[in-house]
Amino acid sequence: MGKYFEHLVRPALFRLDSERAHELGVAAMATLGALPPVCRLLEAWTLGAPADRRPVEAFGLTFPNRVGLAAGFDKHARAWPAAAALGFGHVEIGTVTALGQAGNPKPRVFRYPAQEAVINRMGFNNEGAGAVAARLAHQPGPGRRRIPLGINLGKSKATEIEAAASDYLASFVQLADYADYLVLNVSSPNTPNLRQLQDEARLRELLAAITGANRSRVGQPGKRRVPILLKIAPDLTWTQIDAVLGVIAEFALDGIIATNTTLARPGHFAAVTEAGGLSGAPLRQRSTAVINYIARATAGRLPIIGVGGITDEVSAAEKIDAGACLVQIYTGMIYRGPFFAADLGRALRDRLEK
Repeated sequence: MGKYFEHLVRPALFRLDSERAHELGVAAMATLGALPPVCRLLEAWTLGAPADRRPVEAFGLTFPNRVGLAAGFDKHARAWPAAAALGFGHVEIGTVTALGQAGNPKPRVFRYPAQEAVINRMGFNNEGAGAVAARLAHQPGPGRRRIPLGINLGKSKATEIEAAASDYLASFVQLADYADYLVLNVSSPNTPNLRQLQDEARLRELLAAITGANRSRVGQPGKRRVPILLKIAPDLTWTQIDAVLGVIAEFALDGIIATNTTLARPGHFAAVTEAGGLSGAPLRQRSTAVINYIARATAGRLPIIGVGGITDEVSAAEKIDAGACLVQIYTGMIYRGPFFAADLGRALRDRLEK
């Protein structure tokens, strides 16, 4: 399937504007998700029979394989029901903000095929937490899904940084009932000042608000505590990462996602002037280094989802070896096709068995 995609489908898609190709991919996946019998047949091939799977346990959830779809692909919760059929062991939707917003002006996504990379400055374009919650209310909920669903939360662009905690909290209140886990995205480079939330004092304020609201759910009818993860940037210094890990420990977060896109411009990209976050193969080395640093600093006690530069089995296994328990892909799927997750999931399973 990978060769078919690379030689026939990808050239046609790459003749389209990057964002238009993305929209077609989401629409195709949403159409597949509306055909449950077809999804079940595909799932039997991509994930394998239940007896052949090697489930992974992390932050109180069970994942049929180690490969997830990263946030950024399904921003509006339209396509995720088909994720298991494509071989994903979990899926993360969003980023979702409290207020609906159009994002940054177009064009805002740029492919670099020779480098297997993408630069994007989307700017959290999404319909808002209320609209996403309404859609999720009519889709399978926690305990009735094929695979875990994460919801990635960000700050609304119109909200001042001083009010960020209240903004995230508004999204949390509307979406917590529908999430298997929630992610606080404080690391996108495409919302002004957002990365300031990785500073120790601001991060403490945000986590205090969210973890407090999460604790208050316990004991309420039909409510439960939701696992909370933090997504960080690859551009933090080791000292900054230490501070982030200290705050994570203070508020007993369930895990961390490392990493988001980078503002660095290594190698070929030193001469590239497009603004935005760089993802794909050029991020591989840095994201793996951050994962390894976190795993060592926490003695392996903090679950890590590894993201950044996964283009094949070797780069995926590298993240696991560095200390991640799960990985996520997005840019790699752009270049390798919709069944890339299935290939990776099988390869990681076989490698670990050996």
